[in-house]
Amino acid sequence: MGIIVKPIITEKMTAQGEKMNRYGFIVHKKANKLQIKKAVEEIYSVDVKNVNTMVYSGKVKSRNTKGGVVTGKTNSIKKAIITVAEGETIDFYSNI
Repeated sequence: MGIIVKPIITEKMTAQGEKMNRYGFIVHKKANKLQIKKAVEEIYSVDVKNVNTMVYSGKVKSRNTKGGVVTGKTNSIKKAIITVAEGETIDFYSNI
């Protein structure tokens, strides 16, 4: 089970990373805070101070097509906001 699915790279998360040392990740739905903390410390070699998690449920969406109305549901995700120790940073672009 891969704990960390992908990092969240948006304007808001970039600003939080610069000001408050907070970084966002989309994580596996069954991962708990201790597993997330351990995975981030192993992958990025930083000291994690705090982990906040939130679960977003999928939305029901519909669209009109020639064949009628098509309904579906988006996937539900779990986000984790990681606070790292003062003076440490995570560089998402280092291995591109």
